[in-house]
Amino acid sequence: MTFGLFSLLPPVLAIVLALVTRNVIPALFCGVWLGATMLAGGNPAAGLYDSFGDFIIPSVGDEWSVTVLIYCGLFGVLIGVLQRTGGAQAIARAISARVASRRGAQGATLGLGVLIFFEDYFNALTVGSVMRPITDRMGVSREKLAYIVDSTSAPMCLLGPVSTWVVFVMGLIGTQLAAMDASGSEYLIYLASIPLNFYAWLALGLIVYIVVTQWDFGPMVRAEERARSTGAVMAEGATPPSGHEVEEMATVPEHQARKRNMLVPIAVLVGMIPPLFLWTGGFPENDLVTAVGEADGGQSILIATFVAVAVGLAMGMAQRLFDFREAMDIVVDGIKSMTLVYIILTLAWSIGSVTAELGTADYLVTLAEASIAPSLVPVLLFLIGALVAFTTGTSYGTFAIMIPIAMPVAMAMELSLSLAIAAVLSGGIFGDHCSPISDTTILSSAGASCDHIDHVRTQLPYAITAGVAGILAFFVAGLSGSALVGGGAGVIALVAAALALRLLGNAASRRREALAD
Repeated sequence: MTFGLFSLLPPVLAIVLALVTRNVIPALFCGVWLGATMLAGGNPAAGLYDSFGDFIIPSVGDEWSVTVLIYCGLFGVLIGVLQRTGGAQAIARAISARVASRRGAQGATLGLGVLIFFEDYFNALTVGSVMRPITDRMGVSREKLAYIVDSTSAPMCLLGPVSTWVVFVMGLIGTQLAAMDASGSEYLIYLASIPLNFYAWLALGLIVYIVVTQWDFGPMVRAEERARSTGAVMAEGATPPSGHEVEEMATVPEHQARKRNMLVPIAVLVGMIPPLFLWTGGFPENDLVTAVGEADGGQSILIATFVAVAVGLAMGMAQRLFDFREAMDIVVDGIKSMTLVYIILTLAWSIGSVTAELGTADYLVTLAEASIAPSLVPVLLFLIGALVAFTTGTSYGTFAIMIPIAMPVAMAMELSLSLAIAAVLSGGIFGDHCSPISDTTILSSAGASCDHIDHVRTQLPYAITAGVAGILAFFVAGLSGSALVGGGAGVIALVAAALALRLLGNAASRRREALAD
């Protein structure tokens, strides 16, 4: 059964309800229920049964989903360990000693986000949790913190030479090369796409501009004014997706807070990832590049996180900061702190399954398969990728859907494979940044302990600004055949948009002041 235009109804309903009700859980469930009802021939009772039987329960039971859920739980425990042993407290104190302004706090958040480029979930949760006490003290809104965290985590995972995203995308490229009977190294093709990933670069550039100038636009202006004038880092009635268990956990006295209590577990976590990647990828039977491409990134990071948690707990007990019984309480509280994240992620995956059954992505793709000029292919791949990511809430799913389409199209039209792949990757990140049902957006809200809908509303204008500049960049690159010219056009468009918005904002401020007088 094909649903055509109606296949857009469940994700659109979920997105609209999330924005209107400011509560993503019932919105997502309604989207799942509507889609299941459509698939059940319009019977809402059967749709309710199928919502659980065909979508929610299988989503939780999927191997990848279970890996992510366990990983999130372990990371919640790790955050608790770093706080309970005083490691995060000592690092925050060391950074605070060098941060004396709101600009400095935001700049430090940006810098930490750029450094942690190897895993988006780890980036979102780590940067948010470590920098939150510092940005709170400096009067930076949680919305601003969540924006910086979200808009650095996904872009950096695709701009870095090695990450879990790189592994996933390499696997897609390699599979498609084999299907097309084409030669080439999937890793080298991926590396060539990095400078062409225009939206990722433009989104990072916009953050740098916002942090340096301390100028905002859209709903973020009110959030920052509230934080500056009243000290309220969250809006009244805000409900962050992360639980209160970790935030309310007892901390150690200042003299017992040691930086090594954070640095050693994090070093264990980071240090274990490369060898686990190689081991799960079959090294040394496989060569280095093949092993990285075939690695089980999710399980590798899960195991590394488990060992880091064990090391952190052992250090805390060795320093007599807590006993074994209290250590188990930290584990339970850390897992409980991620309960809301579990629910939201499960429903987000479920609505992704619903849209797959309805053929939402297939319908969107067919809209672009009519006669199109080769020069328009990059911008269309970007737009379709953004729409798929926005409506399904998953960059991974978008890449899996679009790369097998983009590569044959590029080959048939004699376009650059790397440019076509970069257009898909950029579109996926752009749609991900705009979507309230995106897993990375949800985890950024959790890491920053920011109301999820407030984060989406305040980030949206920034994402759209960088997205429009990205559209122009891909259009010019396709038209001119030069990635350098396309990138230059995108930068010029971003600067022009920022300056225009700043002038409009200043004019609006003067009008408000005149009315107040």
